[in-house]
Amino acid sequence: MEHRDKLGLYGEYKFTLDDKNRFFIPAKLREKLVPFGRVFILARGLDKCLLLYSLNEWETLSQKVSRLPLTLPEARQFTRHLFSGAYECEMDAQGRIPLPQYLKEYAGISREIVIIGVGDRIEIWSKDKWEEYFQKTDTSIEDIAANLKEYEI
Repeated sequence: MEHRDKLGLYGEYKFTLDDKNRFFIPAKLREKLVPFGRVFILARGLDKCLLLYSLNEWETLSQKVSRLPLTLPEARQFTRHLFSGAYECEMDAQGRIPLPQYLKEYAGISREIVIIGVGDRIEIWSKDKWEEYFQKTDTSIEDIAANLKEYEI
């Protein structure tokens, strides 16, 4: 079985963007990321969140996406969505990452954010969108889990 969560990124953390639109990577997540470097890729995700990948994980994802058939409209759409908004960023000495305005707008972020570790990546959500999403999925998590049975979850 493939281990997708090599980084072991887990947890939920609430933060506020600073005046320069930077956010902190929580210390518990930062200590797992630092061995992979200080340069990351921040990209548009699904469900109107942002994705933060180490360069290693981004390369793994890029290779998988590059194998999608160019002839499928869905593959082209997904590839464009993912790569057109990708932003290479560097974490500063205090553990902050700049958030470009276009990604901030895409995710509907004003100031309050929620950062969640999701195994091999970090997701950055608008606090309001995360609470809405979590409330919606929390009520049906048993049904969602049952539908994933074929993946040996």
